[in-house]
Amino acid sequence: MNDFLEKRKKRLEEFKKTVRKKEVSYKPIDIPEGLFFKCDQCGAAIYEKTLHIGHYICPFCDYHFRMGANERIDLVVDEGSFQVLFDDIVSVNPLKMEHYDDKLNIGKQVSKINEAFFCGTGDVVGIKTAIGVLDASFMMGSMGSAVGEKVTRLIEYATKHKLPLVIFSASGGARMQEGIFSLMQMAKTSAALVKHDEAKLLYISVLTNPTTGGVAASFASLGDIMIAEKSSLIGFAGARVIKQTIRQDLPEGFQTDEFQLNHGQVDMIVHRSEMRKTLYHILRLHPEEGGSNA
Repeated sequence: MNDFLEKRKKRLEEFKKTVRKKEVSYKPIDIPEGLFFKCDQCGAAIYEKTLHIGHYICPFCDYHFRMGANERIDLVVDEGSFQVLFDDIVSVNPLKMEHYDDKLNIGKQVSKINEAFFCGTGDVVGIKTAIGVLDASFMMGSMGSAVGEKVTRLIEYATKHKLPLVIFSASGGARMQEGIFSLMQMAKTSAALVKHDEAKLLYISVLTNPTTGGVAASFASLGDIMIAEKSSLIGFAGARVIKQTIRQDLPEGFQTDEFQLNHGQVDMIVHRSEMRKTLYHILRLHPEEGGSNA
């Protein structure tokens, strides 16, 4: 029996020596940049066209990617009804900051718009509305002199023509390259909203990811109806800065849309696919030309 096992063992060893392992070769494939996107929440790789068709929502975990101004307009406005306003207002370099002009040019190329704020009028299921969108791909949607001026003019236009106003915010805050000029826009935009309110006109503020800094501390937080889009970060300063300032531990997730809703800072959280319908339902309840519901 032992001889039999020894013979089998030797034959097996000889077989391993004589039989070569099959070599596997791999041919590298060049994947074009931007063809796939990685989800920030679940890590899934998503085909760009799939994202575009699905309004930049992850099909695996429902995470909402950031959306450009033109895509945002297409999402909520009736096809062919949008009329651009104040597109000739663009940023300059009042403080002669180094490399600022280069960043402005890059922002225009990436976002395909002239300034971080894109606005006009359009119909939302037949209801004429003044609409503005901050695009985070243009210098993180920061508010400088031009952005503040465009926001103010849109508000004044809505007031003059007795239109409801909808602004989608996505911003890192005031534009540091313009110093005090950017900070002044907080007061200017807020003052324009006071007149819009006095005219008994509706202002819907939609907070998207992210809405922070001077924008969050001014016109973005002054809506008659406050909507947070799903997956949005909302706050003034970063968590680390706040903790260092007040020297206290902060609640977990205190800058999420859910936390803001639970603590009364927003009226509702709306899924992107439901945004157009939600805006329509709110707009149709508001009377035209600054009337009263009473």
